[in-house]
Amino acid sequence: MAYKCYITFPTTFFAIRAESILKNEDYAFKMVPVPRSISSSCGTALSCDCGDIYSIKELLLDNELELEGYYRIEEAGFKKPVPAELNENDLEKLQYD
Repeated sequence: MAYKCYITFPTTFFAIRAESILKNEDYAFKMVPVPRSISSSCGTALSCDCGDIYSIKELLLDNELELEGYYRIEEAGFKKPVPAELNENDLEKLQYD
């Protein structure tokens, strides 16, 4: 199964700042509209490799960004994707997957 991980932000301001910070790093990421299966007060999410989400989260928090949530969505072809909200323990496990 293929998974994609997402970080959501409370406002567009923090999403833009996150993109600015990550442009200088070696992470593969993309700013995307928040998937419909995830609710958020901001319309922009950061999509990244699940193995990088913990490191990206730490980098953004070190730069004093506010983050709203962390999600892993199974890419299920034509089926409706179901998001799994991740907690701190999940993020640490993904770092080593």
